[in-house]
Amino acid sequence: MPEATGAVQAAPPGDSTGSGRPARGKRALGPVALVVAGGLSVQFGAAVAVLLMPRTGALGVVSLRLALAAIVLLAVCRPALRGHSRADWGTVIAFGAVMAAMNCLFYQAADRIPLGAAVTLEVIGPLALSVIVSRRLVNLLWAGLALGGVLLLSGGGFDRLDPLGTAFALGAGAMWAAYIVFSARTGRRFPQADGLALAMAVGALLALPLGIVESGSKLLVPSTLGLALAVAVMSSVLPYTLELLALRRLPAPTFAVLMSLEPAIAATAGFLVLDQALAATDALAIALVIVASMGAVRTQIGRGTPKSGPKSGPNSGPESGPESGPKSAPAQTLAPARGEAGEETL
Repeated sequence: MPEATGAVQAAPPGDSTGSGRPARGKRALGPVALVVAGGLSVQFGAAVAVLLMPRTGALGVVSLRLALAAIVLLAVCRPALRGHSRADWGTVIAFGAVMAAMNCLFYQAADRIPLGAAVTLEVIGPLALSVIVSRRLVNLLWAGLALGGVLLLSGGGFDRLDPLGTAFALGAGAMWAAYIVFSARTGRRFPQADGLALAMAVGALLALPLGIVESGSKLLVPSTLGLALAVAVMSSVLPYTLELLALRRLPAPTFAVLMSLEPAIAATAGFLVLDQALAATDALAIALVIVASMGAVRTQIGRGTPKSGPKSGPNSGPESGPESGPKSAPAQTLAPARGEAGEETL
């Protein structure tokens, strides 16, 4: 992954052909396309995971996804195990525990309620963190708008969605917010994606016993392992790579706004793969949460959040891990729960 990014950075910064404006347009669309592709990969990977759940259960899917993703990341990153302080290991263990909890809760939710609704409810966690961090009254408007979307999604009572599934999704959102905090701390303590790889391994070790208890030898069926590998690649490895490439050339606020589209992408994946059609009120509810997320990000930009891309900061070189681009708390707060946050301050 770092080698691929280095290739992107080595590209000439300008276009000497005389068609500067079209070239700039292509350069702007390139990283945006990578981010959107990463979002599509994550949510369609989640849809494949839902298809896998009848074979292994939700906890079985989580354990296989984290274990296989950890194997891939450890093989690619080969992080050093020595030379880290007790505080470093405490941070990465906490990060891995939060990662395991977030995935367990989310897949339990996706097993009970439509994928679009699960992701919409999950987004409330990062959005709430953004409002708390900003301490601006205008963000109460965005919080209220998001709350309206959630209430509309519930149809006046969460029993329409399955109360347990709703609780799991909201719990996953709380873990997403905690993930953001520990991701930033891990990124400050470990180079490149080493902290992410180690945390993924910790998460896999914590989740694997739960998967074994739930599914046992079913986890070792070759076809199941093949689908689980597809989930791990689509939901972890591929998004990390695409976002790593994009964040070298994309301003952090733009990245965060694009991530606000995750509920819509999830709803599309649920419809196409799982035949989960949306009612008009559900679509409106998802739209309200998306607008609230985007509004919160744009409000932070107006506050004076740096608009420069990841390459503008003194610490924004190849040493930052996946998703290391966002350098501001607001942008990172609405970033996806996938790669390493880098050196954000929360």
